[in-house]
Amino acid sequence: MNYSELLFTEATATMVTRAALIGVGQFGRTLLAQSRRLPSLELRVLCDLDIQRMVKACLAAGLSEDQFAVVETSAGGQQALESGKIVLAQNADLALSMPVDVVVEATGNPEAAARNCLEAIAQGRHIAMVTKETDAIIGPLLSRRARQAGLVLCQVDGDQPSLLLGLISWARSLGLDITCAGKASEYDFVVDGDNGTIRAEGLDATAAFDPSLWRAGDKSMAELIAHRAEALGTLPQRTPPDFCEMCIVANGSGLKPDRPDMHAAIARPLELPDIYCPATDGGVLAHRGRLDIFNCLRRTDEISFAGGVFAVLDVPDAETGQLFARKGIPVSRNERYVLVYNPTHLLGVEAPLSILVAHRLGLSTGSTRVEPVCDMAMRATADLKAGSWLEDQGYHHRIVGVEPALVDYAKLTDAAPLPYFMGIDRRLTRDVRKGDLVKRHDVEAPTESILWNLRDEQDSLSATADEVDCRP
Repeated sequence: MNYSELLFTEATATMVTRAALIGVGQFGRTLLAQSRRLPSLELRVLCDLDIQRMVKACLAAGLSEDQFAVVETSAGGQQALESGKIVLAQNADLALSMPVDVVVEATGNPEAAARNCLEAIAQGRHIAMVTKETDAIIGPLLSRRARQAGLVLCQVDGDQPSLLLGLISWARSLGLDITCAGKASEYDFVVDGDNGTIRAEGLDATAAFDPSLWRAGDKSMAELIAHRAEALGTLPQRTPPDFCEMCIVANGSGLKPDRPDMHAAIARPLELPDIYCPATDGGVLAHRGRLDIFNCLRRTDEISFAGGVFAVLDVPDAETGQLFARKGIPVSRNERYVLVYNPTHLLGVEAPLSILVAHRLGLSTGSTRVEPVCDMAMRATADLKAGSWLEDQGYHHRIVGVEPALVDYAKLTDAAPLPYFMGIDRRLTRDVRKGDLVKRHDVEAPTESILWNLRDEQDSLSATADEVDCRP
């Protein structure tokens, strides 16, 4: 794909895309720095509750203090823009009132993001959606509202949902059958042969390394994966962000998980074609066309998969499978399945492509048409008592006592599973037994919530909401 030919035609050579960034965290900082290298993209407005964080981000990106201004009114913002300065604001409404083409929603706050997206659509702005917590719950509705207004709401390259949706689209466009698609967890499992340990990078967790974990030997792939999962049970193998991202991909692609907890194999990348193929061919899948995740197992001297994305495809024919194998392309042992992958996601460094594509082409690098397929629910890992809090621990939205699960999309009746990010920091009104899904009537509803109201609206508009089934 030649992006220059698509984005920078003779007619658009001098066009500048103006953007506002709401939420100047890790993703936002990298986007700000990258935008400074692109004459075609002006990040004109930054919005964050923490003014000093915005100031630090600007200085780190090479801006001098006279190139940005903290403002508190729309008039002050207009004046700053007219003088060529970047606007820094704490108030999202103020930021959204500024003249921009695209709003980058990166707050990571489900409620705030829902509100900001509504306002952005009302203001006629395209939306680059980084806040996956909101996208997983009401992405179908927000996508629909944007389309009705002649706008684009897109996931962003630099984050896994957009990158994986792009890989799925690429395969489908070539007529390739997808057996499984997914992503690596953010945290590799790194083998240190010198001290005989496996470390979950970034999670400060280690386990003893047994050489039998490295290769299958006489074991089938299913047996090897089960052996690794049991032996390394002290290392976290399933995290909320991974499930959240796969929920978004399910809704954007129609692909579904093989089971609610996904297989989440601890695997070396070269093993993926043998693992994520049907059980009848020695893999772990009950059915084809599934979504899953894996925990990348590697040595200290091997390249990280770095939270990248992958697809296991059926080879077109036996001869082509043999050709792939001879060329060093990862294929299964029976040469029926081939691995294609993008082992990196570059955060805000890649995001400008999605912003430019939305504004200049009116397209999404993720999925423009999003339908309700899955929900990311919460399953109790211990008996939970009424009155206890589902408290966000602040580390990738981990909640003590629950784990994520991808379940069938369903209208949120009282007895329906409550989406994970609707229950976060809420009080339980009923006891929930270990192993049960947390239901809507188990959690104290907020007195006022745009997010909850929009989910109810999405359910009322979805003709298939009672019929969508994530099971085979």
